[in-house]
Amino acid sequence: MAKIATVITDSFEDVEYTDPAKAFKEAGHEVTTIEFEAGKSVTGKQGEATVSIDKGIDDVKPENFDALFIPGGGSPDNLRADDRFVNFAKHFMAEKKPVLAICHGPQLLITAKTLEGRKATGYKSIQVDMEYAGATVEDKEVVVCQDQLVTSRQPDDIPAFIDESLKLMK
Repeated sequence: MAKIATVITDSFEDVEYTDPAKAFKEAGHEVTTIEFEAGKSVTGKQGEATVSIDKGIDDVKPENFDALFIPGGGSPDNLRADDRFVNFAKHFMAEKKPVLAICHGPQLLITAKTLEGRKATGYKSIQVDMEYAGATVEDKEVVVCQDQLVTSRQPDDIPAFIDESLKLMK
């Protein structure tokens, strides 16, 4: 099964991490949480979920993972200010490994300059940013591009996001 790198920090959208992560684990995939440092806990913006961080960004190599999961909320915006996370995400896109980004998750891909020529979606407030980054934005619950990139807009889209993500990782 797939080894999924999950980049996450404080202010992630709680259910955009918890629901997909649970489904990925139930399907037999290994989910590794990655933040600035290992061993700490991060809290969702709704205060409903606390996530223990498995690895620090300096302790991982993207080559050791099969897929990248980017939950939304404020987390992707915070992570994209750090070149280590930008380069980590860029690797998955360049190597055509599955990238699963929901809500504000594509912000990390915008900063990595990896959306040019891609079809994608994201939270309404970042859709114009995605267009400026060269993506063709589709306002749909889930968009799959080139059998690699799965994007969704918001928490209501989570079931479709999970379904398409799991199909891609089979």
